[in-house]
Amino acid sequence: MSLHDDEVVSTPDLVRRLVADQFPHWARLPVTPGPAGGTDHHLFRLGDELLVRMPKIAWAQGQAVSDARWLPLLAPHLPLRLPVPEAVGEPGEGFPFRWSVTPWLDGAPPAAGELGTGGARQLGEFVAALRTVSTAGGPLVTGTSRGVPLARLDDDVRAAIAASGDRIDGPAATKAWDEALDARPASDGYWIHGDLLPGNLLADAGRVTAVIDWGTIGIGDPAADLIPAWTQFAGTERADFRATATDGLTDPDDGWARGRGWMLVEAVIALPYYWDRWPEFALASQARVAAVLED
Repeated sequence: MSLHDDEVVSTPDLVRRLVADQFPHWARLPVTPGPAGGTDHHLFRLGDELLVRMPKIAWAQGQAVSDARWLPLLAPHLPLRLPVPEAVGEPGEGFPFRWSVTPWLDGAPPAAGELGTGGARQLGEFVAALRTVSTAGGPLVTGTSRGVPLARLDDDVRAAIAASGDRIDGPAATKAWDEALDARPASDGYWIHGDLLPGNLLADAGRVTAVIDWGTIGIGDPAADLIPAWTQFAGTERADFRATATDGLTDPDDGWARGRGWMLVEAVIALPYYWDRWPEFALASQARVAAVLED
């Protein structure tokens, strides 16, 4: 089944025609299926050095423009590579959304435990570095987006816990969520990625090389970027990530508690939605809930 009921499917032939029409200087480059996309984009290689990102769902249609506006601002200040767009394409050939061409970045999403202590510190330093970039003119997160006050997600999280049934320990998840809500809210907003799941990281030989898929970028609660603690690390590595990622926060303990809440937001809401649509992602969400409850 499709990942989403209203998913828009892209093909190499569609991409080839769009590139030839809008960016003829790349028209002779071969178009081939790229790595498996995430929840919101189909990916295609364009030659050896470029990647085409085609939104598959309406909620992702603004990302090409957002990336082109904000990633060039962030990239010079951050210690890892970002997929700064080289071009933004317009709708055409029956495709309804804007799309983007980015550099091909080497690496692969790291498996849990693959990064070790060095990778934990490296990723923590990246999260901390985001907070050093000026937020002047940046987009504030709104509604129920990543990085808003957790209380705005209360109804959604409780409904998802109920919908998850016996796939998770519902009472323990509710208790952990209540503890996150009790933490002091963030006193300041900072740049956040908002979705630092393993699929949005690239690594090579145990080192993080790039952070990709900035669809949830904004100015908000920096605790939203602490989720690698429970997706990627455990034990000493989690402690190392915590120490570097929260360095400089005025409320590191409350921030960590909110980070547990953000992990619950991502994992527990995804679980019932993707249980049949994307079983591997649902099982990973189960493991992430369990990691929060064990922490």
